[in-house]
Amino acid sequence: MNKPLLSVQNLEISFKKEGVYTAVIKNISYDLQQNEILGIVGESGSGKSVSSLAILGLLPASISRISAGEILFDSKNVGNLNEKELQQLRGNEIAMIFQEPMSSLNPSLKCGFQVQEILLQHTSLSRAETKTETLSLFEKVKLPNPEILFEKYPHEISGGQKQRVMIAMAIACKPQLLIADEPTTALDVTVQKEIIQLLKDIQQETGMSIIFISHDLSLVSEIAHRVLVMYQGEIVEQGEVKQIFKDPQHNYTKALIASRPSLDFRLKRLPTIQNFLDDTINAEIVTQEDRASFHNKLYSQTPILEVINVEKEYFSTAGFFGKKSGFKAVNDVSFKLYEGETLGLVGESGCGKSTLGNAILQLDKATAGQILYRGQDITKLGNAELKKLRKEIQIIFQDPYSSLNPRIPVGKAIMEPMKVHGLYKNDKERKAKTIEILERVGLGEEYFNRYPHEFSGGQRQRIGIARTIALQPKLIVCDESVSALDISVQAQVLNLLNELKENFGFTYIFISHDLAVVKYMSDQVLVMNKGRIEEIADADALYANPQKEYTKMLIEAIPKGNDS
Repeated sequence: MNKPLLSVQNLEISFKKEGVYTAVIKNISYDLQQNEILGIVGESGSGKSVSSLAILGLLPASISRISAGEILFDSKNVGNLNEKELQQLRGNEIAMIFQEPMSSLNPSLKCGFQVQEILLQHTSLSRAETKTETLSLFEKVKLPNPEILFEKYPHEISGGQKQRVMIAMAIACKPQLLIADEPTTALDVTVQKEIIQLLKDIQQETGMSIIFISHDLSLVSEIAHRVLVMYQGEIVEQGEVKQIFKDPQHNYTKALIASRPSLDFRLKRLPTIQNFLDDTINAEIVTQEDRASFHNKLYSQTPILEVINVEKEYFSTAGFFGKKSGFKAVNDVSFKLYEGETLGLVGESGCGKSTLGNAILQLDKATAGQILYRGQDITKLGNAELKKLRKEIQIIFQDPYSSLNPRIPVGKAIMEPMKVHGLYKNDKERKAKTIEILERVGLGEEYFNRYPHEFSGGQRQRIGIARTIALQPKLIVCDESVSALDISVQAQVLNLLNELKENFGFTYIFISHDLAVVKYMSDQVLVMNKGRIEEIADADALYANPQKEYTKMLIEAIPKGNDS
């Protein structure tokens, strides 16, 4: 066999806490061959990113160290290189694409200049030549109108385009190794598919090696030749992608595959990592008969919400005397929602999903149409009536951290809306209720006085849910509320939402760009495209037999995993 491009041998990385070094990466070994795509899979905290940052010598020197083993890149020991040699290595021979392009691109510099800068630093090309090369890179990563995009700032382009600029920057110096760290996490399923295909095409054309890091095994199966699975700082399994999928050996790998909702059947409860480790899996399936019987009851009621010909138009004016131009973010949307139903709302970024959600919540008033809640048009309510409505219709946000006050303990944050709406007699009763709710969402009394920063992403999402259900609402809008979570944490939160729906009779509008999750959760699915409803149907029927080309395209873009 050829000599590997990268060889990680018995690597141990330790971090310092209160003066003591503790190993977070424990004795990991793997090789990466020339012209190979290696997937590294695992959840937050498994050590994927830390071990990859070590390859670039990017670990924080004051609090971390390589305490054993070595990293050999092209036969050079990365741990022995000085800062100047590392700088020469970065960008030139090894490049990295980060998870969040908005925080990796400089908001005050034009996109073209940021790519040019890399070429000016690492090559002997003149400024004019670097501009020509940048435009050629923009074409290679399939960015539309490279000349125009060259002059744009990051905030003026879409998420998918920002990620393409990052890829152009990464491949500018034709590196031998590209590390892609969760490069598609926040992207629509269709854009995600395009980025995966783009990376494959570039890899085939240039022959470079890629390390593709993700928490989604199905996604990795679409791109990688081999995969290694990390759990708690160790490699628990590695092998060919097909072999890992068809015959996983480790319980953790089995859990990663099974925690993702299947498109072929619907489990009553999604299995979590803990279920696999404890061997407590409930494989009970929701049958077609169960579903039909529930839907007969559901749709024989009067709707709790009716959205009739709703529009939301935004206006912009060019210059002082410029003409007003309108843009309809939501255009003539009508549908009915029934008590106890989960309505899935899907479509690409910019299709109007969240705008519609905000109009229903009365956070952003509709410009036309009616929204009837229990027969009353809520677009005409005054402030006092709106306050009452807020108790009935609530939202669970995508990012619970930014919706919680970092200076207020979570117990008080959950009690706060109860106080505002005058629920319960006094703080003692509210506190007792808050502890009960914390227990309902899988957290205990001991969490009452902790602050948001002391929790993991999944726990914070549970606190967000606790705060929402504290008011005992009837209708909850879940706006991308599981999109940033690891696969098994996502499974826990989806199970929790379904359990709460059964116990409290909640009605959900479930907004997401993850179509596998939407199918699992929903009774009906509404597909939006450019502000309009493309189609609406029973979730299973829609996925089995989509009527519109746009819906077919969305469904075809879902990573299939097991079929790879």
